[in-house]
Amino acid sequence: MTPTSITLHPWADDDLALLHMTLGNATMMKHLGGVETPEQITARHQRYLRGSGGGGMFTIRIDGGAVIAGSIGFWDRAWQGEDVYEAGWMVLAQYAGRGIATAGARTIIRYAKAEGRHRFVHAYPSVENQASNAVCRSAGFTNLGACMFEYPKGRFMQCADWCVNLRGD
Repeated sequence: MTPTSITLHPWADDDLALLHMTLGNATMMKHLGGVETPEQITARHQRYLRGSGGGGMFTIRIDGGAVIAGSIGFWDRAWQGEDVYEAGWMVLAQYAGRGIATAGARTIIRYAKAEGRHRFVHAYPSVENQASNAVCRSAGFTNLGACMFEYPKGRFMQCADWCVNLRGD
């Protein structure tokens, strides 16, 4: 499979519809605790627009930037007593299987490395989410094993802890 060429665009006001297509979709949210309410989606959109510290949220675009295929981002979090980046992504079903999420994850790793505030970037897909675990493997993350992870707040799930050492040491 030849991966589709992608570009990342910073989150914009016009991107709210994408959140409704992803976070409001039961299939897309199967491994993430279920759909979010319209109010939760709007609040998340506002957080994405404001940003918070390091990292950021982006749309993943294909066809020279004309088509939005999904979203991806990285942000600060504390993990096991250390400040790290966390990365996450969603690709719309009609664009799945084309290497889009993997290309996005590789780009996010480069962005996090360039930002340079943390040594590690982690991703925490559910152990049952075969597609996201495959993205992590293909994008160069190392699987550190299973862990319990809280998402959404108040709900714990078993995830794989995937990690990239941004400094290569």
